[in-house]
Amino acid sequence: MKSPQSVAIVGAGPAASTLAALLAQRGVRTVVFDDGKRPELLVGESLIPAVVPLLRRLGIEERTAAISQWKPGVSFLHGEATPIHFNFAPIAPWPTYAYNVDRRKFDELLKARAQELGAVFVSCRAGVVKAGAATGRQLALDEASLAEAPSLQNKQPDLLVDATGRSRLFARLLQVGARRGGRDDVAYFAHYEGFAMPEPAGQVLIARLDQGWSWRIPLPGKLSVGIVINKERARQLGGTAEERLEKALQVEPLMAEAARGARRVSPVAAYTNYQWVSDGSSGPGWAAVGDAFGFVDPMLSSGLFLAMESAAQLDAALQKGTLLKSYDQEMRRWYGAWNELIGYFYDGRLFSLYEAGHQMRQKRTNPVQHAIDRILIKHIAGLTSGASTRSIRSRWLLKAAVGLLIHKVKAPQELAIR
Repeated sequence: MKSPQSVAIVGAGPAASTLAALLAQRGVRTVVFDDGKRPELLVGESLIPAVVPLLRRLGIEERTAAISQWKPGVSFLHGEATPIHFNFAPIAPWPTYAYNVDRRKFDELLKARAQELGAVFVSCRAGVVKAGAATGRQLALDEASLAEAPSLQNKQPDLLVDATGRSRLFARLLQVGARRGGRDDVAYFAHYEGFAMPEPAGQVLIARLDQGWSWRIPLPGKLSVGIVINKERARQLGGTAEERLEKALQVEPLMAEAARGARRVSPVAAYTNYQWVSDGSSGPGWAAVGDAFGFVDPMLSSGLFLAMESAAQLDAALQKGTLLKSYDQEMRRWYGAWNELIGYFYDGRLFSLYEAGHQMRQKRTNPVQHAIDRILIKHIAGLTSGASTRSIRSRWLLKAAVGLLIHKVKAPQELAIR
């Protein structure tokens, strides 16, 4: 397709604002339809280092740092295995840090930057309808929406972009299906004060629960606490989102001590529909970005990166005037690589591998073992940070290490997240 001269984006989350900013930087006439509806809490508060180059490209890293908590790394707690503590130092020269963000403030920052660069935000809900075959497009804005966006000069934009998140507006209109992952979990989370904060400051904690797992994300002045569990376990914990989260904090050993004296300072949010990718991301005259394309899993905090990266990949394809199929392929490589990596955590292989590495470190007798350990730590850090998630070499090394090193430790199925 030719590089579009006008683009209309439906939705105004991180993917939408990132795409709007990148398009406006290139002089593309960009309109974003923003109905202003936002839940109080949003999944995706912990960023990964791969987001930092995107922040720099948009010129907002300093502003992001001012509203965020510095994130040096991640710890994985497991009641039956050695805890995994790592920071991002081994991935240098990539950024060796990330940020934990208040999503409302971060989303507002992205929107403000897009407006500074020339994107126009229209405060209304866009009406999108199926277009006639003679138009050469599958979808179009309705007349009322065109009237709300004078900069489009009463003409259909060259490209419509679905950034409506899990609503998947365009996919529903066109009856495009989605491929679900192997898990069907639900998440409950809220913000707390008085909760024991992880060390070092900003370190994110992921803990295996009796069933499922939990997160603790330090934010400025508070802590985001969430659980991700299957629906049957959720029913066992209580009848409401509030009851389920509070009960988990009482009964889960890896959380109960830290939660003593904690006070919830926000409503409890609930999210479902994890692990899915749309069967189609584009068609004549339209494309999808962010969660409207796919969502991997909250494990490893890849969601917001993938949303922003999808915007960058779509902008690159549009700038080159290449087929949108190339954009689709690039993003599916990302989704596939993250799903593969997350599988190592859920099925216990990474915990078994780290246990084997821990035993090697305890012996401290063989220089070859130390070298192997350093190499694995570097590549695992690169995989989980986004620096080398799609690297064939890093993925092969992880697979080979699991096959060679975990025979004298607990089997992965004993350490898997249920």
